[in-house]
Amino acid sequence: MAKVLCIGDVMLDVIAIIKEKINYGSDTPSRISTHGGGAAGNVAAWARISGAPTQIVARVGNDSAGTAVLSEFNSLGISYSDPVIPGAQTGVVVVLVDKSGERTMFPETGANSGLSLADLPTLTGVEIVYLSGYALLDAGSRPGVLEMISNITESGIPIFFDPATVGGMSEVNLSEVRSWLPLMSALFMNEEEATFLTGETKLELALDALLEEAPIAVIKRGSHGAIGKIRGGEPVAVPAVPTHVVDTTGAGDSFAGGYIASWIKDPDLRSCMEAGAVAAGQCVAIVGARPHVTPAF
Repeated sequence: MAKVLCIGDVMLDVIAIIKEKINYGSDTPSRISTHGGGAAGNVAAWARISGAPTQIVARVGNDSAGTAVLSEFNSLGISYSDPVIPGAQTGVVVVLVDKSGERTMFPETGANSGLSLADLPTLTGVEIVYLSGYALLDAGSRPGVLEMISNITESGIPIFFDPATVGGMSEVNLSEVRSWLPLMSALFMNEEEATFLTGETKLELALDALLEEAPIAVIKRGSHGAIGKIRGGEPVAVPAVPTHVVDTTGAGDSFAGGYIASWIKDPDLRSCMEAGAVAAGQCVAIVGARPHVTPAF
């Protein structure tokens, strides 16, 4: 059966939900929990829950955080091979969530840094590849990931790419980030990221600029849904699924996971975007970036 291969980062998210305001220099009451995270891990989880067989290429340390992350993949039925790096620390993200559900993240890459071509499994049966921008933004992984992209492209497999946050992209020369876009079959990003990469503040103009680089572009708009376009086609807009927002961590990743799982069945743009919106609606209604599962210890 055709499967999704997700390449990038897996993390342990430590989420602190703040009830009111942060009391800097003092105590702030909060609700704290830990969850699997990392863009590639999140997309893999939501693609799997949405019905697609999924494999992940990522790295964890030989520590308790790594054990917890891999246990979650086991529970979800996500496959992986040799991800444990002896002596390394699993990547961790501290996530502060305010009372509106908006989140601010403090990541430490850890074992994720250093992906190489040797980490790429056989591509037999792979229908689509999702690539997290964090893997290219990390200088330690960039050469190896570019080699992976070359191999995947030679195999004729489409790559769906999310360039990651403006904060992350700001650490790399913008012209270099833009040079990655033509290597991709589809681009996912939010409004801020689209404006950063194209210089366009109007969504339609940003979409057209992105379509000069890749055949498909989708801009995620949070509570306003998403807008997408195929090169040569008309813009397609879908609304967000109404829900009670608890935590927006992983909302964009869940959209990508739902979209990709739908694409394997039928690459119709509207259907895929609607499936992405359904997954995103489920994600923001819970704490954490992934669907909740029972750990398989």
